[in-house]
Amino acid sequence: MSLSLKQKWRKRFKKINWYPPFWASGIKIKEVDEEITRIVVEMKLRWYNVNMVGTHFGGSLYAMCDPHFMFIIMMNLGGDYIVWDKAAKIDFIKATKKTVTAIFEIPMDEIMKIKKEIDEVGKKTYWYKAQVIDEDGLLIAEVDKEIYVRKKKKTPKT
Repeated sequence: MSLSLKQKWRKRFKKINWYPPFWASGIKIKEVDEEITRIVVEMKLRWYNVNMVGTHFGGSLYAMCDPHFMFIIMMNLGGDYIVWDKAAKIDFIKATKKTVTAIFEIPMDEIMKIKKEIDEVGKKTYWYKAQVIDEDGLLIAEVDKEIYVRKKKKTPKT
């Protein structure tokens, strides 16, 4: 019996923290729920992710927020859909030297609405927001992500 796409990726999550852009920035995936609808990411301040004034480097803050909404949708829609990050915006609110965390979550009912809508209209973009919070609960940054979703075109078998 073959593993489903979700099962395969659940096994890979243990290794994802070694993905070079995450590892090199000190980014760690701390938690992924069973349905892959919620991902918690953390980053501690280290000598290799600090900026010139001694706080978290903005590029690392963005990197910790980059692929997760796309990944949640992609894993839940499956292989009949194309899912891409289309655009992003990050607002840096407050500098910090403390450990930061971001939670990326799309409820399953919303994913099912996306599936239904894409099955009807073919393609669309969706906006999601995440907050980066420090260990004291202070808002450090807000990220807006635009995710493009399209139904794959069926190619005739010859």
